[in-house]
Amino acid sequence: MIDRNDMLELTRRMTLTRSSVGRIAGAYFDEEGYVDGTFNTHFLKLSAPERGRHLQIAKNVIFSETNVHLKDYRISKDARKPGGLWQLLDGIKECGLKNDALLDVLYETIGEAHHPGSSYAFLAFHGCYDVPRKGTDHEWIEDSEEVYEYLICALCPLSGDYEAGSPEFGFLYPAFRGRSSDERYTNIFEKNTQQPHTELMRLLCLHS
Repeated sequence: MIDRNDMLELTRRMTLTRSSVGRIAGAYFDEEGYVDGTFNTHFLKLSAPERGRHLQIAKNVIFSETNVHLKDYRISKDARKPGGLWQLLDGIKECGLKNDALLDVLYETIGEAHHPGSSYAFLAFHGCYDVPRKGTDHEWIEDSEEVYEYLICALCPLSGDYEAGSPEFGFLYPAFRGRSSDERYTNIFEKNTQQPHTELMRLLCLHS
């Protein structure tokens, strides 16, 4: 089960003035799932309105209703086999989205699995959060015990000129559990729980 307070803690560091997101990359797909364009940039190079719009997309994934629209999934050992998608995501996280070759493989994999008949965007956010310690009196201490490095990925419909709308599917990896990184788990977001993205869940080798 996801602790709502963990998600609240992460979203508090997703503001224009104090954001743990350092880099953003993404691809735009046409109606048949073919990549129509990509981008990859340092988050602070975006204009303030662009940062605000993209932060809202990331927050929509992790700040959705916990254990209803955002659920906890354990990643099996079989899903972590060499050459699998989770190994690819580990590589993308470890390079901080700075390896376009790895991202291109991810986009191609997403496009092969998901072609809904309308254009969409797949966005990836990379961030590092210095998790503050709590003292014995439960007050925050500025020194951190751990740096939580994460990816937030979001699948969004496109409107207008490459304008990503509200996410319909996404995930946080690794999960943030007990105020700490847990690579055994990921948190999956589904906007419409009555029409889940089963093809993407199969791609991630996850089962409810």
